[in-house]
Amino acid sequence: MTAAKTMMTVWGVAALAVAASLAQAQTGKNQIADLSQVPQLHETPEQRDARMQWFRDAKFGMFIHWGPCTVGDREIGWGRKANRPWDISGVQTPRTSDPEYDNYFKRFNPVKYDADAWVRLAQEAGMKYMVLISKHHDGFSQFDSKLTDYDIMATPYGRDIVKQFVGACHKHGMKLGLYYSTRDWFSPDYLVGDNAKYDAWYRGQIEELLSNYGKIDVMWFDHVGGRDWGKWRFDQLFAMMYRLQPGLLVNNRAARFCGPASPEDRGPATPEIRKMTDGDFDTPEQQIGAMNLKSDWESCMILSPTPQHDGWSYRSNGKTRPLDECIRMLASTASGGGNLLLNFGPGQFGEFRPEEVAIAKGMGAWLKKYGDSIYGTRGGPFTNGKWGGSTHRGNTLYLHVFDWPGDKLRLGALPQKITKARVLPSGAEVAFAQTARGLDVTVPVAQRDNPVTVIELTLGQPVPRGQQVGSVRSRFEDEATYGRVVSESATFKMSSPSAHDKAADHSKLFRGEKSDRGFAFHTGDELNPWVQIDLGKIINVTGLVIENRPGERRTDGLTLSVSVDGQQWTKVWAAPTWQQVWEVSVTSTQAGAEVLGRHARYLRLETKPAKPAPMLLQRVEVYGK
Repeated sequence: MTAAKTMMTVWGVAALAVAASLAQAQTGKNQIADLSQVPQLHETPEQRDARMQWFRDAKFGMFIHWGPCTVGDREIGWGRKANRPWDISGVQTPRTSDPEYDNYFKRFNPVKYDADAWVRLAQEAGMKYMVLISKHHDGFSQFDSKLTDYDIMATPYGRDIVKQFVGACHKHGMKLGLYYSTRDWFSPDYLVGDNAKYDAWYRGQIEELLSNYGKIDVMWFDHVGGRDWGKWRFDQLFAMMYRLQPGLLVNNRAARFCGPASPEDRGPATPEIRKMTDGDFDTPEQQIGAMNLKSDWESCMILSPTPQHDGWSYRSNGKTRPLDECIRMLASTASGGGNLLLNFGPGQFGEFRPEEVAIAKGMGAWLKKYGDSIYGTRGGPFTNGKWGGSTHRGNTLYLHVFDWPGDKLRLGALPQKITKARVLPSGAEVAFAQTARGLDVTVPVAQRDNPVTVIELTLGQPVPRGQQVGSVRSRFEDEATYGRVVSESATFKMSSPSAHDKAADHSKLFRGEKSDRGFAFHTGDELNPWVQIDLGKIINVTGLVIENRPGERRTDGLTLSVSVDGQQWTKVWAAPTWQQVWEVSVTSTQAGAEVLGRHARYLRLETKPAKPAPMLLQRVEVYGK
């Protein structure tokens, strides 16, 4: 620490440092900053493709959550036992401190931190970029900030962690990003009054990060609070960032949780500001994003959650995911059109737990064999799902098969002619049959791999950008056996209303364009949420296709009951495990034999969670005769 820092209070130095910025912000309060250099507003599609190419090609990155919280074995930010002013609710609560958490920094001395070793491990894992926490919700800065004393220079360690990290990434040719939480539960100025003081202060820290360390590839924001656009000058933020780092990528959380909150919130000053703060890529958290070939996205996933909750930073009771699960997560994100940012949590001295190191090396070993099917590819064209998914590059298409539905994989029709098929890495030829109806691929059990069988298809023509075709062909294609969809005119009622439920979305449950993101209905939190479908008349129901929102597991334990009159119910099916899509055959017993079909007018889908929870679904198709 410098003498000046030790003489000033933690936030006194910040007030002095940002005085000039505050004055400028006040004089130009109603004047929008010059946004002519902001690429999200002005670049051509070709320029955007060029700027995003390395990110789209990379597919796999390392997220690192780390800080003084590890001294006390607490979750970063969220483990701070104090009020969280202006959190998601938009309601102001008094700022309080956590004397224990807030003083962990005085004992934070990561003497085994070796940024070079971190980057080498990421490279061994096959990762192409890394993102490090620079400041989390707890307000502690992992870098030498001139705007606060609550930073790494005030610790016994006393060395700039971000500087070492960025330097090691540059040395080894690794793309890098810096995570920054705009939300700050430590700062006494956070969202106080018009928030001008804090707004200028945090933008000053972003300026430090983008000025003092050379090239930064990604600025990874994590949420604001207050829900009031008027409390933030995002125009000044983005103008400054692109003045300093013209090639920067920014995620979609720079203005996350802003509005609507109160009558005074009029939203962003201009539509351009809202568009700009959407950034360059979406960030589904703790779930693999829905297949999306039109927009860029990145799923951030915890590698070592705790038994109690999904903690991001090191916890002594963390349980590392199995290698097979991690490999499937990578294949799922790549085939869905996104990237996987897998989180690692070093301990208080700067070392990764041995279990995480083993997973990193295991991922790298797998990618050495199958990397061609991941790196530089694009998602699709086959719609991914429980079976797996596909990626492609030019005239080559890769099938990533997780679950074989039988002796062969039956996919939808592919416009491009297949000239050759082989299983990787052996190169053994694969039998296939391609018709206008679909594609059948047969791989002997002995040639299948766990956790993923990768099949390389050589095509006569390249796959066009964004092309998406059918997934595994449904059993309900057989109209002679199952009949047709009989639910297009169905109606439904649910067990309870919810603020998240929108009547305009109800029709999506049975008809219209299939949604790849939202849900058709949303009950309230309860111990037995349900939805009851009315087909309008008694029909011989043969089956259902039930679609969940991707990653939405609040339908665990789903059951189906049917009724003729809506009074007497018969349970006919229960989900053995959660799936994004269930195909359910409905049968009955006649003369001692099980036959397809059961007469019913009403169908009831319900769950019984351990604690109050909602029920929500994307779509239901009922088949019958």
